[in-house]
Amino acid sequence: MTTTARTPTDSLPREGSGAMFDAIAARYDLVNRLISLGIDQSWRRATSRALALPENARVLDIATGTADLAIRIAEDAPSAHVVGLDPSERMLAVGRAKIERAGLSARIELCTGDAQALPMADDSFDGTCIAFGIRNVPDRAKALAEMARVTRPGGRIAILELSEPRGTLIGSLARFHVHTVVPWIGSLLSGAREYRYLQRSIAAFPPAEEFAELMRASGVTPLEVRPLTFGVCHLYVGTPARA
Repeated sequence: MTTTARTPTDSLPREGSGAMFDAIAARYDLVNRLISLGIDQSWRRATSRALALPENARVLDIATGTADLAIRIAEDAPSAHVVGLDPSERMLAVGRAKIERAGLSARIELCTGDAQALPMADDSFDGTCIAFGIRNVPDRAKALAEMARVTRPGGRIAILELSEPRGTLIGSLARFHVHTVVPWIGSLLSGAREYRYLQRSIAAFPPAEEFAELMRASGVTPLEVRPLTFGVCHLYVGTPARA
């Protein structure tokens, strides 16, 4: 019988996986505030508003993490019920504590799950969203198709994702921040490996026009592609392509 020697990286979680986020859950919110200079909260507010929710809406927040966006939506839409889904149980544990402190436990429920195989029925939500998560999904087309499947016809799909600004002085400063400052802050406060992954994944994410085409090919009709903060982030708003 032969055995295969294990390398030091064999025990490490896959980059972008729920296990990787388990490792940084305790300081995730703090690091997010620092590396985004607090601007991430305004990006989530824009995402919440882009859903244009009706009264008594049901909303699915995929890759909800520590529930920042789910809480934002529940505060913006007082009659809405929000379901937050994430593969990281430790991130959800942080989120549940925040939801309880905000007094929103009756209107936000959290569960573990995979964006590529949502455990929800067709047409079960008035709005579906994902913030800073689509970049980590191995099969983005499948996740987009799942978002379209569970969103009712005419409902909104909102995708918030970081991007690498191109050209211009502001773009150069933003790239320096992502490639140098972000990993440094991450290594000080959380995990160097995890925040180096963030830097690489942003650089590898497709340009906005290309991602909008992927949305279309996956059954989501793009309605708006909005650059935020000099293109550091993009908000993609769509609707299921089926009538």
